Amino acid sequence: MHKLTRIAVAALTAAAVAAPVGAANAQVYPNKPIRLIVAFPPGGSTDIIARLVGQKLGERVGQQVIVDNRGGAGGTIGTELAAKANADGYTLTMGTTSTHVIAPAAYVKVKYDPIKDFVPITLVASTPYLLVLHPGVKANSLKEFVGLVKSQPGKLNFASAGTGSTTQLAMEMLKIAAGIDIVHVPYSGNGPAGTAVMGGQVQALFGSMPAVLPHVKAGRIRPIAVGTAKRSSALPNVPTVSESGYPGFEVSLWLGFFAPKGTPDPVLRKLYDELTGIARSPEMKEQFERNGADAVTTTQVELSRLMKTELDKYGKVIKSAGIQLK
Repeated sequence: MHKLTRIAVAALTAAAVAAPVGAANAQVYPNKPIRLIVAFPPGGSTDIIARLVGQKLGERVGQQVIVDNRGGAGGTIGTELAAKANADGYTLTMGTTSTHVIAPAAYVKVKYDPIKDFVPITLVASTPYLLVLHPGVKANSLKEFVGLVKSQPGKLNFASAGTGSTTQLAMEMLKIAAGIDIVHVPYSGNGPAGTAVMGGQVQALFGSMPAVLPHVKAGRIRPIAVGTAKRSSALPNVPTVSESGYPGFEVSLWLGFFAPKGTPDPVLRKLYDELTGIARSPEMKEQFERNGADAVTTTQVELSRLMKTELDKYGKVIKSAGIQLK
């Protein structure tokens, strides 16, 4: 056989062998359990949504999805761990406004870059922030609460899921809009912050809806305003901050799946198809609504664009509030 012919045959043979291997790898993924890192403690909004979606993802792909809670430092500890994981599709993280937008702007030294170290897969949900009070606080509306805080500047406290978290920034935005002086008390997640409000250690919390809604329904805390532009279907009688005298106020928590940079495209495509299918299913939409969240899906490009826009938005609030974390 001519030398050039032999080379051509060898190249074609190699290509023929390589193609099925790549396809096979995509088809067999996953062939072992998937680790889903949640950068906050159990009981918070991120944990609730991650467990709902993770369970369905496991059922659809035939492998267990193990939720690994790694809370602390405003979500940066768990997110850094996810950024350094093997890029093989077997470690994912539930990224949020807090971990992928706020923390990188608030912390002086964050050991991950939300843009460079991760590949966005898709959003699955968004949820309003809800301003809630301990039942003993003598205010039944945002107007009354603002008046109460102004009558006692620096005397009342509000909880957050951690310094630099979205729960803090939501209140910082209200402080700027309403001109009030209320003291920040950080906790290690939405769950502990909600417990502090219920116990009366603090008077208020601008909490994420899934974390606080069960306690609102049980009468353990009182809702007075929703942070989104529109009222929540979960609490249709609770007015928005914008309706209550501060037009243009809007803050919400988005939650999505991210993989370490370098994760193979066939794996990302499979995850995108499965996750968007889960989020769009009537069953999951119903479960989200029950927890005060809305099902949302995005392409990689849309999620990347959202992150860049919000980095600018919250960066300005962080600078105005003088937040700088080490």
